[in-house]
Amino acid sequence: MTTLNATGEQAAIAGEVNRYEDLWGHPKPLWMLFMAEFWERFAFYGIRWALTLYIVAQFFNGDASGQTFAANTYGAYLALVYGSAIFGGYVADKIIGSQHAILTGALIMAGGLFLIMLPDQTFFMVGLATVIIGNGLFKPNISNLVGKIYRQGDPRRDRGFSIFYMGINAGAMISPIVTQWLASTITDTPMTDNYKVVFAAAGIGMVISYLWFYLGRRQLKGTGAIAKSSERSKNLAYVVIGALGSIMPVYLLMAYAGAKILAWLLFILFIGLAALLIKGARKEGKVALDRVLACLIMCAFNVIFFMFFEQAGSSFTFLAQNLVDRSLGGGFEFKLAWFQSVNAVAILLLAPVVSLIWLKMSRRNLEPNIPQKFALGLLGTGAGFLVLVFALENLLDANNLIPLWPLAACYVLHTVGELCLSPIGLSMVSKLVPASMAGLAFGGWFLSTAIGNNFSGILAGSISGETGMTVASAISGFDFSFWLLTGGGILLFMLAPLINKLMHGVK
Repeated sequence: MTTLNATGEQAAIAGEVNRYEDLWGHPKPLWMLFMAEFWERFAFYGIRWALTLYIVAQFFNGDASGQTFAANTYGAYLALVYGSAIFGGYVADKIIGSQHAILTGALIMAGGLFLIMLPDQTFFMVGLATVIIGNGLFKPNISNLVGKIYRQGDPRRDRGFSIFYMGINAGAMISPIVTQWLASTITDTPMTDNYKVVFAAAGIGMVISYLWFYLGRRQLKGTGAIAKSSERSKNLAYVVIGALGSIMPVYLLMAYAGAKILAWLLFILFIGLAALLIKGARKEGKVALDRVLACLIMCAFNVIFFMFFEQAGSSFTFLAQNLVDRSLGGGFEFKLAWFQSVNAVAILLLAPVVSLIWLKMSRRNLEPNIPQKFALGLLGTGAGFLVLVFALENLLDANNLIPLWPLAACYVLHTVGELCLSPIGLSMVSKLVPASMAGLAFGGWFLSTAIGNNFSGILAGSISGETGMTVASAISGFDFSFWLLTGGGILLFMLAPLINKLMHGVK
């Protein structure tokens, strides 16, 4: 197996003087990575709003009974997207390096996005499986490169990640608007054909991401690359063959195992990871063991958060389609896809506000600790469901529709919850777990997110039931969501002193 290029990340890790020219106050490669990630997120979020709607329209002839299958498929897809990141990071670290993992993943993702355009359910599911495999190679490794272009101790690193995060949300904000416009105006064909235009646009976005990174990677000066050799070529060929060979097992998991069996498989995998972490931490001493236990407890609450947060692409989409009055007057309509942009816009607007609030509270020694912030995240997300329940019980019009604003408000409240929880999750893992087990621990964090996403599909499917979402089923499902999130938040507040004690001073 080849070794990493000595002029690349090894030298950076050793703390050598920054080898990159600065552009706008940061290493020049940051902006290349920013745009490559922008186009990847454009592709990912461009299809997010359309997937469940397309499944119902194309494969169930628009019958609402297909909503349960669509929601379960969506949840399984998201779960495997996050789960695949564990293996993609390993492949990059141990075999082909981050650069080739990103390029390989981008091409595979693009192929999957074009494949889901075919009006056949088998090809559609194989296409989703292909996207999952490609995303696993792409997503964790481009984020990893952002950290590596800064030398150790560079105070700009956190700001660099904030800028990169803006690229993520810029792509997430723009893509639903663009793809909805394409679906609404580019043809006069049935909507099922227009969804294929959405998938094509996402595929083109992924090709642009590939080209952007391929043409700009010289700026990295070897960081994340493997030295060129016959062994590298052989390893790359093995990885490509292995990735393509993995598509069929992933397809079988989604098409035949089902969301509930997948939930058990993910749970067993998480238990295995947890056992390995605990075993390794015991060798490091009591403090390390306590911190790992604290990390695992927080992973459990992360499952709860994503189970409900990811209703955005499933039950909320069906709610917006069937039970929300989206007319804005004058013949103007708030498009379905635009709801997917609300979260990104809210992040761009509220992230500085939340950071400022934490800063001011810190100066007064009032800043919540990590478990308390997680608890606030759960409560904020629960509040979003409460708004929806209130609207469905009190604001229905003569057509059995609620106003637009409660769903928009729900998205904003979920964003507040996300800002209290997600930004500190990975940072928490890196602080609590010994460096020797960091890769395994990050795998556990992503796996907890995957489990939550899979549960989100199961929950959305139960809300839709056999006949599709109704006012009564929406109230029942969203009321359950509110109480479970609220109960989880209160429980976490009660457990916060104990968890904080297990963290042994980690802030």
